[in-house]
Amino acid sequence: MKVETTKYVPDTDSLYVAVVKTNLGTFELLMFHDKAPVTVENFVGLARKGYYNNVTFHRIIKGFVIQGGDPTGTGMGGDSFFGKEFKDEFHPDLRHDGFGILSMANRGPATNTSQFFITLGATPHLDNRHSVFGRVYAGLDVVEKIGSVKTGQMDKPVDPVVMENVTIEVRPNKLKKK
Repeated sequence: MKVETTKYVPDTDSLYVAVVKTNLGTFELLMFHDKAPVTVENFVGLARKGYYNNVTFHRIIKGFVIQGGDPTGTGMGGDSFFGKEFKDEFHPDLRHDGFGILSMANRGPATNTSQFFITLGATPHLDNRHSVFGRVYAGLDVVEKIGSVKTGQMDKPVDPVVMENVTIEVRPNKLKKK
């Protein structure tokens, strides 16, 4: 399968990794640009614009998900890189089958913008409802720490968990055949 290159994902032979520095530590997200190219372009484009910097994880449910990407911190905001909501991307190899799966938060079909979540366990009921586009690559302990913070009303952390800086690194894919 040929993967299209884009302005923000120009090299499909490399690995795209988001380095997420939070006030509780740093973790890394490996992007599945070969199986969810539009969703990855959205995330990469927003991250490279600084969109996620100083945005909180506004919803944390122990054993389920940590959710962020809404600059209003309410769960009601967010914009896509494309300036409008975009369609879901489902791939049979991408499932909510364990801890550390990166997926889009939405309000229903084809309503993706900037909000995303990371699973804290298997959540198969979300398959084909939310687009999986990556997984935690490093820093699982940090994600686990975030997932165990004290929360209040509407699952909002009592003490804010802030993505201080989100950067995209392009790394060589050592497994790619030449």
